[in-house]
Amino acid sequence: MPAVWIAHVNVTDAEAYGRYAKLAGPAIEQHGGHFIARGARYVQLEGPEKTRHVVVKFPTMQAAEQCYRSAAYQEALAHARDASERDLIIVETSE
Repeated sequence: MPAVWIAHVNVTDAEAYGRYAKLAGPAIEQHGGHFIARGARYVQLEGPEKTRHVVVKFPTMQAAEQCYRSAAYQEALAHARDASERDLIIVETSE
């Protein structure tokens, strides 16, 4: 079954986060992921607000987790760790 990454982010250093984004996109694509939502308009209904939201669809839960743990994504993530406050989960879809 397909799965999605759902990320909620507050960017604290736009320049460093830009380096993350530049590297993360290709790493995600290498694992069959594609962006469904990326920094688009949103309405906060519950919970603590984050200012950026990203949803990425992968062909399987395994592909989504392998992407996160891959060397390419971890290299990208090194730029985001001190440049943002992030929550990221993987959710299997019901498709």
